[in-house]
Amino acid sequence: MLTNIPTIKGTIVKVERIELFPVAPRWLLCKITAEGGYTGWGEPIVEGKAATVAACVEEMSDFVIGHDARNIEDLFQVLYRGGFYRGGAIEMSAISGIEQALWDIKGKALGVPVYELLGGAVRDKMRMYAWINGETPADIAVAAKARVEQGYTAIKMNGVDDPLEWIESPATIDRVVAKVAAARDAVGRGVGIGVDFHGRVHRGLAKVLFRALEPFDLMFIEEPVLAENGEAFVELSRQSCIPIATGERHYTRWGFKQLLAQGGVAIVQPDLSHAGGIWECRKIAAMAEAYDVAFAPHCPLGPIALASCLQVDFCTPNAVLQEQSLDVHYSAGTDAMKYILSPDTFTFDAGYIKRPLGPGLGVVVNEDAIREAAANGHRWRNPVWRNADGCVTEW
Repeated sequence: MLTNIPTIKGTIVKVERIELFPVAPRWLLCKITAEGGYTGWGEPIVEGKAATVAACVEEMSDFVIGHDARNIEDLFQVLYRGGFYRGGAIEMSAISGIEQALWDIKGKALGVPVYELLGGAVRDKMRMYAWINGETPADIAVAAKARVEQGYTAIKMNGVDDPLEWIESPATIDRVVAKVAAARDAVGRGVGIGVDFHGRVHRGLAKVLFRALEPFDLMFIEEPVLAENGEAFVELSRQSCIPIATGERHYTRWGFKQLLAQGGVAIVQPDLSHAGGIWECRKIAAMAEAYDVAFAPHCPLGPIALASCLQVDFCTPNAVLQEQSLDVHYSAGTDAMKYILSPDTFTFDAGYIKRPLGPGLGVVVNEDAIREAAANGHRWRNPVWRNADGCVTEW
């Protein structure tokens, strides 16, 4: 007979309040407090729309406060299906942050990491990839070597750093190729290189770029065209052997349904702060596994978002890579780790991150630092890019 099994006291654990904290550079953190002093943290944000998402979370609080924090699936269904209009970036990001915080509460109350509640660990460490940036091929080479020296076995870089026309000159193609070539020459063939087009490339140009980049044996090309042009993924995958990755602008399992059925994508990249949260992304990963597609969560945000990603990574067999951007924030003037009191949550080792062992999301937050930062807030906005003729183009 099993003994000493931790339980949440009482028949229900009602949510008492939800608090929101806009923290620079562009985060929105959510704290949920439930009966018994249980607290959980999430990261509900659409970059550049923090106040809008905060308003959505506040509206949704009427369906969460006073209800049992343990019933995560039921609360998700209420928030998602309870309105006639559903889905989209704002609503799903609001739900995602709430859902993350509820899992954090449940894991803490039961004394186990969230991945233990989702089937248990399938690995001891998770392969990470890190960003490199540089204005010139020489800059890219230096940045790539530095990442390898830090222990990374996979890196990602921008494919294009400037506004693009619908049709571009050979000189533009040459600039893209020169940077990718510099990265490959710098790290050799033992390191994976991902190239992110950010949906900035139109279909005709994407074909040209795929052909030009094939000699560099890329790990993947990410968002080669805009997510709404998903039929182009199939066309590009038939033309090229370079794996296609996408998903940061897809929401819920229904948003990934057609993407997977079409068959043009090799890696799905749902964002746990946009796509529906922890459990929804685990469902997306399971759908992807059935189509023999890999799972690599998108994460350009803060430490709560990364901690949520790791909980899914460690219980998901087809999780292959985890993006991390904490040091990118640092290079931009934000020390992400000052908001965390549990440094062992993110223990890097030779290009991998070790499995976190703490309960819930495995993160102990520095709430004083978060409240202090939130007092100043932020008003981060996406840049607006224009082509030479003045027409707005993709950022």
